[in-house]
Amino acid sequence: MYTRRNVLQGAAALAAMGAGLGTFDAALAKAPFQNFQAPGFYRLRLGRFEVTALSDGTIALPLPELYTNTTRKHAQSSLAAVFQETPTQVSVNAFLVNSGDRLVLIDTGTGAYLGPTLGKLTENLRAAGYHPDQIDDIILTHVHTDHSGGLSAAGKRRFANATVRVNRREFDFWLKTPPAERPATAPAQHFTEAHESLQPYVDAGRIETFPDNGEVLPGIGSILRGGHTPGHSSIVIEDGGQKLVFWGDITHGDILQFDEPGVAIEFDVDQKKAVETRAVALEEAAREKYMVAGAHIAFPGIGHVRRDETNFDWVPLNYFAG
Repeated sequence: MYTRRNVLQGAAALAAMGAGLGTFDAALAKAPFQNFQAPGFYRLRLGRFEVTALSDGTIALPLPELYTNTTRKHAQSSLAAVFQETPTQVSVNAFLVNSGDRLVLIDTGTGAYLGPTLGKLTENLRAAGYHPDQIDDIILTHVHTDHSGGLSAAGKRRFANATVRVNRREFDFWLKTPPAERPATAPAQHFTEAHESLQPYVDAGRIETFPDNGEVLPGIGSILRGGHTPGHSSIVIEDGGQKLVFWGDITHGDILQFDEPGVAIEFDVDQKKAVETRAVALEEAAREKYMVAGAHIAFPGIGHVRRDETNFDWVPLNYFAG
């Protein structure tokens, strides 16, 4: 079975090989190639909130091999039809919410766990004008490594003044489930990495849990969207007649699972439940026309969901220079 760790590590190794092969051409160029992007952040206002999308990076994943309830050939042709190659570059996004009196980080990226093309959240946070010590609260949509791996490094908290907030059942599943009771769809390595990332905050007394569909902080709510993980939760802010739902992992990518919500992915702890949850989330977003921020939709991952002739479609937010 594929796990996030072995798939992402393999992709990272291929990326490193590719980078090495490009060295000779760059050395002979009249002007050397500049193999980096602009800092990965994007800002928008939503009523009293300022929201900053933060890129943790991207990684090439063999999505047709990871999607389930479909065939590899069909998934690959669906991606190719919209000019997405296999492996496919997949974004890992986090989001910073500034309410004027608190800085709230939603998810923390991968840290050092998943290769050199990821783990860029902290540098992009600084580029966006903030320091990790300024973060008051961190809300996790769930505890998979690409969302919680940036919390700690070498047993130390990266966000010294932050309190981590996570759904109660999500916390209990990853930190309290005895090995004999862990489902096969949740690899042991995920539990190890969850412990490494969260335990420094537990030891410091800086973990708070919230109930299903409960308020996380004043003005910030949650919606239980279980299936991908047991306590997977979307996070909600609303002001001035506008609403933004931080989706977490409702979809992986912005093509196949919009056209075919019944397609699951190997990373889902409960694939049947994840499919049911996605159908509800897509329908609600299209009906209510609120904005969505997705963790694995092409950066900055913010936009709308609309209905079309093949179920649903992702509509990226129109770029605004501010």
